[in-house]
Amino acid sequence: MTENEVQRPGPRWRRLGLVLGLVAVALGIATVQWLSNGGTGGPGATDCVADEEVHTAIDAVARGELAALQATARGQGFDDLSFLDPQGNPTDLTALRGQVLLVNFWASWCGPCRREMPALAALQARYGGDDFVVVTVNLDTGEDAAAKGRAFLVEVGTDNLPFYSDPSFKSFETLRQRTVALGLPTTLLLGPDGCEWGVVAGPAEWNTPDGHAVVETAIGLAAR
Repeated sequence: MTENEVQRPGPRWRRLGLVLGLVAVALGIATVQWLSNGGTGGPGATDCVADEEVHTAIDAVARGELAALQATARGQGFDDLSFLDPQGNPTDLTALRGQVLLVNFWASWCGPCRREMPALAALQARYGGDDFVVVTVNLDTGEDAAAKGRAFLVEVGTDNLPFYSDPSFKSFETLRQRTVALGLPTTLLLGPDGCEWGVVAGPAEWNTPDGHAVVETAIGLAAR
């Protein structure tokens, strides 16, 4: 090769350059999506923004029996969570927008879930209405999943809670992948726009003055 000749890259290096270029483009797209989701990276978060006022107010009442409540309001939503409505038809959380939601994921084989359910039913009886609703999503699996879940609600006198269910378990897997949930029960506190305001990993004594304070604070925030 003379000093006036330029060595051209071989096929191997051209392929490597193409791969690196595609990786750079993919990273760029992912970054844009991450930013548009409020920095959470999770699907279903595109309509949510972080809300410091909500975070501060919920954190202030996460005390006593509700000390396990983690105030978030970090710009994450859950429009991607799908399950079955009480009639067995596919639905998701967008169908329940417009009120504060306390969304609890449970199973009949989960001891702490079984102990917590009466308190959630009492909370629904006390506050349930146009401003607030408790949504309990049963995660029993198998052919008799619905029968087991419904029988339990009747057994413990909590049949004022509509029977939502996800026998596929996919909704909980989504929560786990997004580091929202580790085990059952898991409870989400969502604003009227479907955005996450708080998370409880594990059971809580909801039908207590501390639990009432959380619900009343959330209802007050929704009325801003």
